[in-house]
Amino acid sequence: MIRVRRVLIYIHRWLGISGGLLFITWFASGIVMMYVRMPELDSAERIDRLEPLDLSAIRRSMADAGGDGVDAVRINMLGGRPVYRVALGGGGGIRTIYADSGELLAPLDRDGALAVARRFAPAPAAALRYASFLTGPDQWTLGGDARRALPLHRIALDDGRGTEIYVSGRSGEVVMRTTARERRLAYFGPVLHWLYFTPLRERSGLWTGTIIWLAMGGCALSLSGLAWGVWRVSISPRYRLKREYSRSPYAGLMRWHHYAGLVFGAATFTWIFSGLLSMDPWDWHPATTPTRQQREAVAGGPLRLGGLTIDRVRHAAAQLQRTTRVAELELLQFQGERFLRSGAALVSLDRPGGVFTRFADDAMIAAVHAAMPDVPPQDVTWLTEYDAYYYDRARTLALPVLRVRYADRHDTWLYLDPRRGAIARREERLSRANRWLYHGLHSLDFPRLYSARPLWDAVVIVLSAGGLGVSATTLMPAARRLKRHWRRLRHEIW
Repeated sequence: MIRVRRVLIYIHRWLGISGGLLFITWFASGIVMMYVRMPELDSAERIDRLEPLDLSAIRRSMADAGGDGVDAVRINMLGGRPVYRVALGGGGGIRTIYADSGELLAPLDRDGALAVARRFAPAPAAALRYASFLTGPDQWTLGGDARRALPLHRIALDDGRGTEIYVSGRSGEVVMRTTARERRLAYFGPVLHWLYFTPLRERSGLWTGTIIWLAMGGCALSLSGLAWGVWRVSISPRYRLKREYSRSPYAGLMRWHHYAGLVFGAATFTWIFSGLLSMDPWDWHPATTPTRQQREAVAGGPLRLGGLTIDRVRHAAAQLQRTTRVAELELLQFQGERFLRSGAALVSLDRPGGVFTRFADDAMIAAVHAAMPDVPPQDVTWLTEYDAYYYDRARTLALPVLRVRYADRHDTWLYLDPRRGAIARREERLSRANRWLYHGLHSLDFPRLYSARPLWDAVVIVLSAGGLGVSATTLMPAARRLKRHWRRLRHEIW
């Protein structure tokens, strides 16, 4: 027992000394992250800033631009000319082709990037300044579409908000917009919380490994502290300190640390553990995106571009333009039929028909059986409200949605969106477990609490403040202990 106690206290002590500041950073930045996220370009904002679509100049069909192996096609304008944005399968990236000439977009130069930014700028009269050319990511383009769009032109706006626009040199699209306030707040929130520092984050493997090992160390620190705290606390006051009896053998800040650890230690451990799960260590659960086989089964096979004549596309676009402003068209395929989509409006390219906003119920039911043809569905339910796995606090996810639960060995659930004729989400047994272990524990994302604000805010802030207290009360004792060890080491050396 003496050996166990000694190992336990040494593990907790030295992990606490080495990780105390990191815990304080995690808790403080976590509070900021309740209200602040990394800057991003909202899809709706991007489309709103596009030029109105004019297809009169199209001379090349989609088949000329795409060919085989295409995952998606969008049509919009670039510099007053219509272009096809073709997403190639197998991670081949996006290719931009002028629809009037069939030419592949040449790498955008400085003047071209300034022209794109000028059309995108919310205040056209604002002065633009070319800031830099990025061949590698900076702090705000470390992931997602922005990183895949490299190289980037960074354009600064003299609009009083410190706005900066990032234009892809490959596609000619604006892929990121930030303001000075967003950048400043992000440093105190997600950048610190995720250790999202450019030199570390751009090395994905190193960053992932660093977070995983730090989180594992944090779990060991929390568990050892909980075990030691319970071991040393006394139900009745039996420790005599300065002529007073106490339930804790510690005095001063360490007594506060002992009691705070008993109260908030479990919450601290669950936060660190769920943060570890956010990195998906050891690939223990599947993704929530549908497989290619499932996507193509619902679509009726790989995306087909053959037979989509220019006249057919123009006619369909004209139908959409009668009902809404069209700045971008998206090609969809559902059960073998091709459609053009703008916003919430759809029109068929393969048969006569008017504009509609969602696919019929019987067509969606047919897609249910096509998605997993060898597995019988256990139940098929139309959801008009979110459930515990398909939900969004901002309520931007489409409703209604068709939820299907299959009787396969993975207990697969699929959510099909009738507005797009596609699988919006896939859940399996392990991904549902991860939802509770990660989102549930890390964000206190539990039914009736997560959507009940400001109650949720108050609970998270109180628990975070408790974690801050547990961590901060060790700083002075840790500094004194390190100072004593340094004096002893210096004495032994000299």
